[in-house]
Amino acid sequence: MSSRAFERPDIEPFSVLLLGNFLSGAGGRLAVCEELAGQLESRGWQVLRASARLNRLARLWDMLHTAWTHRGRYRAAHVDVFSGSAFVWAELACGLLVRTGCPFLLTLHGGSLPHFARRWPRRVSRLLMSADAVTSPSPYLCEELRRYRGDILLVPNALDLSRYEFRPRLQPQPRLIWLRSFHRIYNPLMAVEAFALITLAAPEARLTMIGADKGDGSFDDTRNLARELGVADRVSFIRGVPKAEVPARLHDGDVLLNTSITDNTPVSVMEAMACGLCVVSTDSGGLRYLIQDGNEGLLTTSGDAQGMANAVMRILNDSQLATKLSCGGRRKIEEFDWPAVLPQWESLFAGVARSFC
Repeated sequence: MSSRAFERPDIEPFSVLLLGNFLSGAGGRLAVCEELAGQLESRGWQVLRASARLNRLARLWDMLHTAWTHRGRYRAAHVDVFSGSAFVWAELACGLLVRTGCPFLLTLHGGSLPHFARRWPRRVSRLLMSADAVTSPSPYLCEELRRYRGDILLVPNALDLSRYEFRPRLQPQPRLIWLRSFHRIYNPLMAVEAFALITLAAPEARLTMIGADKGDGSFDDTRNLARELGVADRVSFIRGVPKAEVPARLHDGDVLLNTSITDNTPVSVMEAMACGLCVVSTDSGGLRYLIQDGNEGLLTTSGDAQGMANAVMRILNDSQLATKLSCGGRRKIEEFDWPAVLPQWESLFAGVARSFC
């Protein structure tokens, strides 16, 4: 399918199936596929969803069961693709969709997917080529996976910007926010290491770390490191917040730290940019495509705590730089507002459905 799929003809909404993680109602994070489902329904589309089951095997079964038992009720389907064991889910779901004869499109997720593809090139190529269209939310994954399918389409993750009040950080204070899951791939230890270095120059600094505990020991390790470095009294830990509370939590700070080792186009960073925080991030994966260094945020090398601390101090000591980053980040994220992105999805679904007729 060519990029002309993004042209917006008159589209009559119809029924679609979305297969992914719909876990926000059970305390999980609000995934992009959940927002897409709601946005489509607001425009008159009928959306079948799977799955909201917390248990991984039950969730997989629900996806396959829904796709099979409701075949004929939907005219097109969408499947989220991640690396690791979740890739197997996508393979099984897409294999079933092929059997039903329903056209479907894929969306690639996660900074680890290129590494997974290099390990399993035939599987990745076979899955991507089985779809009627493949999308990626970042140029990073488009480029990295183009060798497995040459016509991957860029459809960015979207935000409802009306939920994110913009407050420019003209004279930011040393109030730092970290907003990711506590897992080794997001390297929360680096945030504490950088913060401890920042407190040497700004002893009044505070760090709030917000995220779910993914159970790999990172949460406890991060708290222990804060105690070892003598900053435990200046670091607050919050084990995740509902999506609706994220903007308010972000506005408690002026600088966002993003320390991930592997990443794509993280929604948490986009949310911070939408709210006007000055972003200091590693340059891992898709982040160098999301953030133009020096204009929309400052990028540092993954694992370089001293470099991240230096970047934060540049922002705190240079109000002109802070204003430039704060306003530049918001301008960038305005390109990701749902009114700009949703028509692309509508045209894609209509395009794959037409190709099947």
